[in-house]
Amino acid sequence: MLLADIVETLPHGGDYVAILPEIVLSLFGMLIMLLDPVMDERRSQRTLGGIALAGAFAALLAAFFQAHFLSHTGGSGLAFWNMIKVDAFSIFFHVVVTAVTILVILSSYEYMEVQQIRAGEYYGLILFGAVGMSLMSSAMELVLIFIALEISSIATYILAGFRRRSAISSEASVKYFLLGSFATAFFLYGVALIFGATGSTSIATIGQSLAQYDSTGHGPLLAYVGIALMFVGLGFKVAAAPFHIWTPDVYEGAPSPVVGFMSTAPKAAVFAVLLRIMFQAQAPGRVLLIWIAAALSMTIGNIAALVQDNVKRLLAYSSIAHAGYLLVAFAALPANGIPAAMFYTASYAAMNVGAFAVVGHFANAGERYVSLEDYAGLGKRSPLLASVLTIFLLSLIGIPITGGFFAKFYVFTAAMQSNLIGLTIIGVINSAVAAYYYLRLIVFMYMREPREEVPVTPVPVGLGFALGLSLAITIYLGVQPTRVLDYAQKSVDLLR
Repeated sequence: MLLADIVETLPHGGDYVAILPEIVLSLFGMLIMLLDPVMDERRSQRTLGGIALAGAFAALLAAFFQAHFLSHTGGSGLAFWNMIKVDAFSIFFHVVVTAVTILVILSSYEYMEVQQIRAGEYYGLILFGAVGMSLMSSAMELVLIFIALEISSIATYILAGFRRRSAISSEASVKYFLLGSFATAFFLYGVALIFGATGSTSIATIGQSLAQYDSTGHGPLLAYVGIALMFVGLGFKVAAAPFHIWTPDVYEGAPSPVVGFMSTAPKAAVFAVLLRIMFQAQAPGRVLLIWIAAALSMTIGNIAALVQDNVKRLLAYSSIAHAGYLLVAFAALPANGIPAAMFYTASYAAMNVGAFAVVGHFANAGERYVSLEDYAGLGKRSPLLASVLTIFLLSLIGIPITGGFFAKFYVFTAAMQSNLIGLTIIGVINSAVAAYYYLRLIVFMYMREPREEVPVTPVPVGLGFALGLSLAITIYLGVQPTRVLDYAQKSVDLLR
């Protein structure tokens, strides 16, 4: 008897399969929190990290089991009174979030020891944050999305300030918390207005209510204002301009593995929410909102990055620009834009987590070595580390045979097919501008004399494995992108 058959015979078995990755992550997170106080601090670093890694892998397997269960039973994937929907779309983002979690845990082993940070609650918070992000991708109810958003946010607020002996890290956490609280208030007020306009907080019901306005393009005023306020709250989470002001300071102060986590996994989850709200709920006025945010994010992010001498701040502004590229896909027609956005999310997650893993390793104790000058001559002193970082940077530029190339290609193609000529031109120009500051870092690594006072330590096994996985995914998406894109296209077809 197949496992799917056994689960189907259990009371509410299908409901629990719908949140199986979240259940697995929660159980392992609670196990870590229970073991941490009773374990020796030296032993807990590796042991609790191993438990967290096992939990993330188990959650990844749970996501694959969801896909098997869905195909075997042929059900709608709806659970818990239609508040949760498991489909190819949500499973895609479950895989992205859990894969990022695995890479971050692997890159954190050495980092926690070098920075002399107690590990228990750190790994627990990463798993709990992943719970909220995974739940967001499958939630079909705005109040549930809010709860999932807060689960994710509270974890990342704490993780941002985890370098407790560093004032800049505490500042990052407080700034992120205060501004994030305001953004959450905007989102919740938007939910209230949408409820007032449609009488429901269910995305499916909201879509049916607003569908009657598609022909005229004039929806109720409350819906326009509600969507705008919700976009403010979600725009903050993905660091889209003009809601980006927190990003450089928080990224600079937060631990590097945490920055890799919060710059990719929450974005994937929030973009999944945006896709459902903007397209499935037939959000009125969405194209104008997204067009403006995309143009501002690309332009502000790239121009500000040009003058940065701190690598973490440079990548922070780069993150803002990449949020803009992703929003270009959102402005396109759903048939072309959603698959492009999903592919971009996966590609960006791999290359950005890898880049921040290298930065965290090279920064050393106290994250002292994060300026461009510190990277001078890295190509001579550590050819392997420099070459890996170079590939991630080239992917961020969008150079062929990397995932970043096809990610931008599909996004701009979707925009052109949707007659967004102006937005496409802005995106292409910004991509050319971005090449300067990425290549500037590469020039420092290969064309400047080494700084002997900056130590270059060997790459440990865990970090090496994380970098290898990130690199493999980045190259794979640049050489064989069709499989992921076809899956994304299939998930869009099922969304209709």
